[in-house]
Amino acid sequence: MQFRILGLVEVQDERTGLRILPTGAKQRALLGALVVKAGQHVSVPRLIDELWGEHPPANADNALQVHVARLRRLLAGAEPAGEGPEPAKPHPWITTTSHGYSLRPATVETDAARFQALAEEARRVLPRDPEHAGELLRRGLSLWRGAALEGSVLGDICGGRAAQLEELRLTALEMLYDAYLRTGRHGEIIGELVELTCDHPVRERFYDLLMVAFYRSGRQAEALGVYERARTRMVRDLGVEPGPALRGLMEAVLHHDPSLTPRPLPVSPLPLADEMARLHRRIEVLQQEQSRLLARFEQLTAAGEGRVAAGSSAV
Repeated sequence: MQFRILGLVEVQDERTGLRILPTGAKQRALLGALVVKAGQHVSVPRLIDELWGEHPPANADNALQVHVARLRRLLAGAEPAGEGPEPAKPHPWITTTSHGYSLRPATVETDAARFQALAEEARRVLPRDPEHAGELLRRGLSLWRGAALEGSVLGDICGGRAAQLEELRLTALEMLYDAYLRTGRHGEIIGELVELTCDHPVRERFYDLLMVAFYRSGRQAEALGVYERARTRMVRDLGVEPGPALRGLMEAVLHHDPSLTPRPLPVSPLPLADEMARLHRRIEVLQQEQSRLLARFEQLTAAGEGRVAAGSSAV
């Protein structure tokens, strides 16, 4: 079972394909808060604040109990079985504590944890193997289906975690494009970086990466234009000049600093075991992409058949 919060909050059974999607902002916020605090006691007052903020209903305790009961029924079909040699009744995901509720921690897996693990591994290998780092980051970023905890951010628990995850996503994107630059793929990323500088106009690192990509593509004037655009936006929105890193890059571009020329990656024969592991990782990535595309194809096929059937019924 995987609890997914990198998009709309949902639960996915990886074995059966069962997908549970709470309806309504309150149900999503409740599940999101319990997933964020999995294994921890979350008090009734804090959950009430998460769902209703400064305007709780008069019977907030009872209203919360109703939402918890509904969520328990929703998750009932996906509850883990009890341990032991004999068949046992499933254990409920949501347990009642002395003054609140808790989501069982032992079997809770989240797409967010998987994303963070891939990003951390990518950070570790980036200096010596940027190609592999790029593969790890693409896998991690592919887990995102929308904004973190989309439709659930009503209070501080989900709001704080959503902001943290969004920062991690942007940092992962910065590492991904850094990996592309390190492997000489500067021409492939210009369009995406242009969009990112528009979407995040005061995030200097995206401007930095775009300037380097332009410069290495033989487009010095456009690289300098990126700096001017960044400076104009930061002065207008923040009242400050770009930081020393971006100013230093502008000077380097202006004077054709040799440090901007990409250095060839050292080529050394890998031991057979390392080469086999590398090929195995590539196969895994391709298999995952194939599975994703097949699932999407099946969804589109099913949707098309449904429309055809509906049209036939209408006739």
